[in-house]
Amino acid sequence: MRLTQLRLFFLAFALITVIGAPVWAQDSLARKELCRADLSGAPGMEVILSISELKPGDVLAVHSHHGIETGYVLEGGMVEAPGKPAFALPTGAPIMNLRDVAHAGFIVVGDKTVKLLTVHVVDKGKPVYEWLKK
Repeated sequence: MRLTQLRLFFLAFALITVIGAPVWAQDSLARKELCRADLSGAPGMEVILSISELKPGDVLAVHSHHGIETGYVLEGGMVEAPGKPAFALPTGAPIMNLRDVAHAGFIVVGDKTVKLLTVHVVDKGKPVYEWLKK
């Protein structure tokens, strides 16, 4: 099996797993929550600080958030979206994703683990991730 076919297989497997998961299992397995607190002055909102580690071959499916995601690439690496050439996600790059905007949808390629520090300012009581069918 060629490398491209193998990547597509893993991407398809990950998407099927995510889409078929129960509603309560909407978090990313790569994400480790460090702390969570209510956002003072904004009832119904909370702030969540996390670190995500995506190993070579891991897929981060297309998703959105019920609020803003910001962060920083602690350790960069190579990623590839379906049908597009691989590109570098460099160490030190900022992360900013607005409410309900679809993003990600890539597989980690190469031999480096990608490590992200993220802060989500999101609606309290809703899942951090909304996995999208794309």
